[in-house]
Amino acid sequence: QVQVVESGGGLVQPGGSLRLSCAASGRIISINTMGWYRQAPGKERELVAAITSGDNTDYADSVKGRFAISRDNAKNTVYLQMNSLNPEDTAVYYCKIKAYSDSYTLLRSYWGQGTQVTVSS
Repeated sequence: QVQVVESGGGLVQPGGSLRLSCAASGRIISINTMGWYRQAPGKERELVAAITSGDNTDYADSVKGRFAISRDNAKNTVYLQMNSLNPEDTAVYYCKIKAYSDSYTLLRSYWGQGTQVTVSS
């Protein structure tokens, strides 16, 4: 009942920047928390950044100072601004939202399909 669509991935040179977008649609009453995860080949999926409905944020230590997460509540969209990218940031990035669908008492998690980010010269 909820769809999550990501965009903005691609190829970028070391030191460059990308902005990922994730838009949720469908039977949404409201969105609670939103987060970005990433998974590199042969590695476990890890939390990159998260933002609450009150705009509290959390970041992985490896991206602090370089990445910034934000949200546009009117558009049910979350962004991840990625600066000073390095090859270690190469991964598939996934968006996850926790949203109320149909009922304020039912909070569920929804995942996007993932978008590839490749940092290479």
